[in-house]
Amino acid sequence: MSNSTLVSPALAALTAVCVLLWARRQTDERKVGSIPAVGSSGLLEYYTGGWRFLFHGPEMLAEGCEKYPGRVFRVPRVFRWNFVVSGAALIQDVVTAPEDVLSSVVANRDASALQLDFTMGPELSANMFHIDIVRTKLTRNLGRCFPDIRDEVSCAFDELIASDGTDWKVVTALPMVTKVVARTLNHIFAGLPICRNEEYLDLAMQYTIDVVLRAQLISLLPFFLRPILGPLISSRNQSVRKGLKHLGPIIEYRIEQEKEHGSDWPGKPNDYLSWLLESVDINDERTAADIVSRILAMNMAGIHTTSSVTFFPIITSLFLLMLLYSYINALREEAEQVVEEHGWTKAALNKMYKIDSFLRESQRMHDNGPLSMTRQILDPLGFKFSDGTIVPYGSIVNVTSRGEHFDKANYENPYVFDGYRFYKMREERNGGLFNRHMISTSLDHLAFGHKLHACPGRFLAAMELKTMLAHLVINYDLRAEIEGVRPPDDVFGIDFVPNGRAKIWFRKRCDA
Repeated sequence: MSNSTLVSPALAALTAVCVLLWARRQTDERKVGSIPAVGSSGLLEYYTGGWRFLFHGPEMLAEGCEKYPGRVFRVPRVFRWNFVVSGAALIQDVVTAPEDVLSSVVANRDASALQLDFTMGPELSANMFHIDIVRTKLTRNLGRCFPDIRDEVSCAFDELIASDGTDWKVVTALPMVTKVVARTLNHIFAGLPICRNEEYLDLAMQYTIDVVLRAQLISLLPFFLRPILGPLISSRNQSVRKGLKHLGPIIEYRIEQEKEHGSDWPGKPNDYLSWLLESVDINDERTAADIVSRILAMNMAGIHTTSSVTFFPIITSLFLLMLLYSYINALREEAEQVVEEHGWTKAALNKMYKIDSFLRESQRMHDNGPLSMTRQILDPLGFKFSDGTIVPYGSIVNVTSRGEHFDKANYENPYVFDGYRFYKMREERNGGLFNRHMISTSLDHLAFGHKLHACPGRFLAAMELKTMLAHLVINYDLRAEIEGVRPPDDVFGIDFVPNGRAKIWFRKRCDA
């Protein structure tokens, strides 16, 4: 076959794709031409701007917030526009819209940066009972789970820092915290000894990396190619097979015990795996592979550095403590006093008001990126905001959380870190109703989302975070690798990730 014979069909196909994209661009522009765009809204910008966004997304979003405060504006993405919402009134429109109008589930499945249908599997978004378990059984059992959380945090940090109390030891922060989070989560998910199995933990941590990287590749494909190439790029099947090696025997044992002794069989663990098995029909989705998929998905939610509600705040808080030494003694004094009075209990954590405030302020100032709350419009007529702006059917909408976190109308001196900001608000209430706890959500603090789709795991996350920070300040002295320098975050697209190379010096306190 000659080269000319091959070139002609390829050229024809390329021309057809270009014509289709041009036609789609013209249709899109007619629908949204009245909504301001960051950069030019011309034909070329629709495509080149999308590629520019991959490398300069935060700057483009900051430009949009500055030019169009309290409005909807659009930013170019590869093959589509994204619509960004700022201002309390319009964010309220988003967080109160029902799921069948503005859908978080559909957005995360079809248009999310994580490409969940391909990287984790469509069955997870089709039946999200593993999320419902977090919202119900896990949250209700946090008091009973706390001893396991406390035990794993203590063991993991002490093993990974391995300080004998005489010399300072330098530790790279990111892998240390990753391992502590992974161990703690999996102690709750499936208990001992699997939560300390190095091969299994490596799988859980590598799974999060694979999902992110392969999702980025899939998201660069045109929509019509994703169903074809997405499954080939995804590593989901390989990860599940590896997970079955570790979790499969545990799952099978528990199912057999239930068959033999009933649902409350002697010695049944009170953990997430047990609740998963209770929540599925034995003849339907109660297969080891499905359960493993959901356990891995929960690991992804807890460990993934650009989405984790646990991961980012603890790293950021440690980096801030390295700059602001005066906080260490105050947080330590509070933690020691509360633990002396109440022991290491869930009730004690609830009384660590300064630690709670420090972590919440860290979330406010150093989140994992400028966008949150991805939604897809399902109403065929589009979505009409309270200011009259109409965004068409099928569009992706995001909220710009940083715009609210740094709004002077919401916070005094918003660009200054004040670890006692929320503690002082509590003191001003003088025993009155206080709604600025770390777990609280609001239009001016969107780290955990708000309203309908507020993060269901925030109660567990807050418990882990406060336990980790309290343990470290009570038991260790800390100092920065480079005096007075906060390691800069790494930036990947619009995601901010804790610096993977930054180190912290630790020394075991002899009197701890």
